Amino acid sequence: MDKDRIIMGIDPGTNIMGYGIIQIKGKGISLVSMGSIHLSKLKDPYLKLGKIYDRTFSLIEQYTPDELAIEAPFYGKNVQSMLKLGRAQGVSIAAALAHELPITEYMPKKIKMSVTGSGNASKEQVAAMLATIVNYKEVPSHLDATDGLAVAVCHYLQGGSNKTEGKKYNSWAKFLKDNPGRKAG
Repeated sequence: MDKDRIIMGIDPGTNIMGYGIIQIKGKGISLVSMGSIHLSKLKDPYLKLGKIYDRTFSLIEQYTPDELAIEAPFYGKNVQSMLKLGRAQGVSIAAALAHELPITEYMPKKIKMSVTGSGNASKEQVAAMLATIVNYKEVPSHLDATDGLAVAVCHYLQGGSNKTEGKKYNSWAKFLKDNPGRKAG
């Protein structure tokens, strides 16, 4: 029997950040909320990061998830884009750490593979499969929301464990212990 819990998934972005929140009861999975945070009107990159932190923090306060799953930045041709995504991911992680939530990171292909069976699935294919898994009727206008939901569903389908990718942290102390070259504020 699966443990009852709430999982929050985040698809980080500097223009649109998607999130999805699911509830697990026994072996049942249900949609609690999904949406996107629009940041394109903010021109200052640091104001964007502050908004990402604040909204992630407030979503955690509102829905009280037990775990946070987040998409890892992927390496593309543009290193600057990857750095921006890494910063967006980092401030979301910081908001989760402030709540001492366990955090698990998943690569984009792993998320798509878990949800659709194909690591090369399109955003539309992911959204369509999620509609059958969590039974939502209306596809959101921005598929970043379903991408965030896909991260949460992936975490559930992986058994809440991601032993082969990334590390799990649930406090600054654990992060610093595992990264001895880093210093706290």
